[in-house]
Amino acid sequence: MSSEGVIRIKPYFYVHVLDNNSNVSRVEVGPQTFTRQDHEKIISGPDAMIMIPPRHYCLISNPIVRDSEGRVLVDSHNNYKLKHGDEEVRFAQDPFPLYPGEKLVGKISPLQVVGPDSALRLRAIRDFTEENGTKRLAGDVWMYPGQATYIPRVEVQVVEVVKATILKENQALRLRAKQDCRDLNNVERKAGEEWLIRHSGAYLPGVEEEIVQTVNARVLTPLKALHLRANRTFVDVFGKKRKAGEEWLITLADSETHIPDVCEEIVGEVKITTLSNRQYCVVRDPWESGKQQFGKRQLRKGEISFFLQPGESLENGIQNVHVLGEEEALLLKAREAFTDESKHERAPGDLWMIYGPCDYVPPVQVEIVEKRQSIPLDENEGIYVRDLKTGRVRAVHGESYMLKPNEELWAKTLPQGVEDLIYKTTREAQGPKDTPKRDPTRVVSYRAPHNWVVQIYDYKQKKARVVFGPDLVMLGPDEHFTVLSLSGGKPKTANQIKSIALFLGPDFMTDLVTVETSDHARLSLQLAYNWHFKPDDKDPHKIFQVPDFVGDACKAMASRVRGTVASVPFDDFHRHSADIIKRAVFGINRESGQFRETLTFEANNLVITNIDIQSVEPVDQRTRDSLQKSVQLAIEITTKSQEAAARHEAERLEQEARGRLERQKINDESEAEKARKKLLELQAQSAAVESTGQATAEAKARADAAYIEGEAAVKGASLKADATKIKLEAELEQIKNKQVAELTHLRELNEIEIKREKEIADIESQKFKNIVSSLGADTIKSIAQAGPEMQAKLLQGLGLKSFLITDGNSPINLFNTASGLLGGPISS
Repeated sequence: MSSEGVIRIKPYFYVHVLDNNSNVSRVEVGPQTFTRQDHEKIISGPDAMIMIPPRHYCLISNPIVRDSEGRVLVDSHNNYKLKHGDEEVRFAQDPFPLYPGEKLVGKISPLQVVGPDSALRLRAIRDFTEENGTKRLAGDVWMYPGQATYIPRVEVQVVEVVKATILKENQALRLRAKQDCRDLNNVERKAGEEWLIRHSGAYLPGVEEEIVQTVNARVLTPLKALHLRANRTFVDVFGKKRKAGEEWLITLADSETHIPDVCEEIVGEVKITTLSNRQYCVVRDPWESGKQQFGKRQLRKGEISFFLQPGESLENGIQNVHVLGEEEALLLKAREAFTDESKHERAPGDLWMIYGPCDYVPPVQVEIVEKRQSIPLDENEGIYVRDLKTGRVRAVHGESYMLKPNEELWAKTLPQGVEDLIYKTTREAQGPKDTPKRDPTRVVSYRAPHNWVVQIYDYKQKKARVVFGPDLVMLGPDEHFTVLSLSGGKPKTANQIKSIALFLGPDFMTDLVTVETSDHARLSLQLAYNWHFKPDDKDPHKIFQVPDFVGDACKAMASRVRGTVASVPFDDFHRHSADIIKRAVFGINRESGQFRETLTFEANNLVITNIDIQSVEPVDQRTRDSLQKSVQLAIEITTKSQEAAARHEAERLEQEARGRLERQKINDESEAEKARKKLLELQAQSAAVESTGQATAEAKARADAAYIEGEAAVKGASLKADATKIKLEAELEQIKNKQVAELTHLRELNEIEIKREKEIADIESQKFKNIVSSLGADTIKSIAQAGPEMQAKLLQGLGLKSFLITDGNSPINLFNTASGLLGGPISS
């Protein structure tokens, strides 16, 4: 723009000019030179025109209004008519200016290309009619599929680009209807309904469809099946009608793969059940003829493989065929009435046994109660068997026994005290290791040791029996041990010792007895009684008549001792306590006036053979102190007398020892003098021998040294001569070998050379022979004659008869050359 108001507008540029008089704006387009008037004003520009390349577009807001021929319309004031608030899409065309009020929205953009397997989801933002006559209402949504170029419209909004979903083999697409519509197969769908697209390839969902998920097929193998459940009633892909809640299996026989339908729910995978020829199983609630038989049981034996149908289950899993040995059997029980393989009618609850050796598979009507084995029993072993029909219990000993169908092992219970005593005895016999718990069905046995006795009481027959050891005691079903409860401790206290066996002795028992002398001195005596039982063969039960023989015997003897000591003063008792107590216990034989040797209790034949006073202690402290002082005084007197006797004996022994020592010293000195004399003699002899031996040894050593030196010199010279001889012989041998090798080498070289020359000569002769034979005799003759004939002809032409050319240095033999001269006559 110039200062004079002249504006040079370039081509494809424009300016907006405002006429201040009419307040109307216009457009001036180049190329031109525009002269601005005083009442005009340049609003904008010069600006470049809008240039839209091919396959591009732009959006113009407030576009101008044109007539049907494309001319710009103005109003009565010559203002350009605009579509205020509206927009217009313009495509590739000649460059154009923007009229006053028009604006370029955004940038010039390329047209959107919709690729293959994709589409544009479009929404109408105002009512309009497409070029093909389709009417669109505001809010309508539709798809613009590819492959194509989308031409934008102001009435249409691009919502999103939708990509097609690629479905591979064994895949399906799960869709849901947003509203009532028809799917790709022209099937009516309700809003919210779901279905599957199973064909492989690209699938572009419709406007009313939404993708829920991609469903992968489940691969079926011979080892697994698919357990399905119907969510609602429908017809599956195999054409079968399935009711809501129905369950079924899909196996490899139906399809290699299966894509679950929207109406199907996968419960899980079912693995195949395989039975070998040594296995069987029982299926509960089996399917038969397409219906499930609830409450029924079905036996299936191997070899077989099958899938458990929905609702079926295995009772106790897969079981092995029961293999029974020769000493084995099965106890069977009938569940219901049936006829077995041996044509026996079995009622419900019947019990019977199958004995080995055999293989057995129980039918569904039979229940295996237990497996039994023959129980081997030694003569010292047994079991308790109860008859289930009669209830009678008996003991079986010393045989291999198999329980009958109506029998069972009976457990014999023992009081806990008896159990402990049996285990205690067993542990003492077997050592401190752990003792296994007793089997209550085994016959209770007890090994009565030597010189022991056991009493057993039969509560059914109400009588007892006595067993003397060593022997094995075996209890019957109704027998029990008689438990002895004996006194123990010092002084004796009741019920301290429990035992099922009674020791016959001899043994001793110790008791503390408190006595009082006639002068009221209270003393505590510890007495030990030696005792044994004297069994009566006619009435062996007599020794068990007194339950606590220890307590009763100790009480009886203690009363006797207390009665006797009560009539004796302390001093007499202190001096003659042993006699007093023996007299009290055993008594005096009136005939002999001596103490009786034994005391027998007639009630149980217990015999007391001896009594020992282990200690006597005063109960009163003062008496105890005075007695202790007297005892200490007596001990001290005895000790001093013993010390004096020992001292006198020690002095006597010391004098005797001193005399023996002096005598020994004199003897030792005389022996030492003799030894010294002998030593001096030996020293003199040694000195003489030493001087003589030294001279002799030196002379001999010098002679030996000279002899050795001479021998060494002679030997060294001999060895040196031998070495020189060996060296010269080696050199001579080396030279000889070298010459021989050279001669051999030259001989071989000469032979090789002669052979080579001979072969070359043979080759040349053969070559010459071959040349001669190939040329022929006539050809050679012609060649030999060609030169002389030509020379003769040349000489004849020159008129020369003969001539000789020489340089004068080489002599010429004229005797033999006459026939060979050039130009000589040629014989025909």
